[in-house]
Amino acid sequence: MSDAECVWFLQWALPRLGLRWAAYRKVCRQVCRRLHRHLGELGLPDLLAYQAHLERHPAEWATLETLTHITISRFCRDRGVFGSLQRQVLPSLAAHAVARGCDTLDVWSAGCASGEVAYTLAIMWQLEIAAEFPTLAIRILATDVDETMLARARRGCYPASSLRELPDRWLAAAFSPDDRCYRVNDCFTEAVTVARHDVRSPPPGDAFDLVLCRNLAFTYFDLDIQRTTAARVAAVLRLGGVLVLGAHETLPAGFDKLERWDSNEQIYRRSTD
Repeated sequence: MSDAECVWFLQWALPRLGLRWAAYRKVCRQVCRRLHRHLGELGLPDLLAYQAHLERHPAEWATLETLTHITISRFCRDRGVFGSLQRQVLPSLAAHAVARGCDTLDVWSAGCASGEVAYTLAIMWQLEIAAEFPTLAIRILATDVDETMLARARRGCYPASSLRELPDRWLAAAFSPDDRCYRVNDCFTEAVTVARHDVRSPPPGDAFDLVLCRNLAFTYFDLDIQRTTAARVAAVLRLGGVLVLGAHETLPAGFDKLERWDSNEQIYRRSTD
């Protein structure tokens, strides 16, 4: 299977899955390798044969979709965004929660992959913020559609390469060496619940202070799904609640239910007005 053949196939198949070919240009080799292995498993000679197989067996589309999942994640990815969360966003959300008389700050990490974003938040909260808000606990729901990624998130054990952007103090306090990986210490995993959820379906809750949907819906999905996802997230954010996107993502043009947080292009807030 040549690169050109794979590109042709993805340009045909991705829109039928509600996905954008433009988002896959730089990562398509990951998908192409999976496709090559899958053709061997099916005993098919090439992608033309696989295209015919898809048209004869509609259930195969669900399998193809699993082959398109892009799973690039690490702790503190995009440190500028996490710096804003630590210095401004989480303290502000915590102060509002305390003022409302709440005892928990509710967070949803949507498309959590193997859990790095959720555990980054749990570590940040406990080491940098919790002392200022002794009556408030953080509760993080980490969801993804990929069962393999969810199993890794539940295990909470990561290679050193995933931790390279963490502050040294966080690494020392939050992880213990375990064979050839670093395991998140129990006192930080207690705040995180890992569950299966497809971000294209209705949200797994009705009230969140903070939602992180990074490098998924607003990168890979087509505009109709992006608009639906944005509307659903906005509906479950409490007044003043915040949505955080990936470093190169923005909300769909014309979506006005959320406003930018202090001109930060990746952080949006549900207006309290």
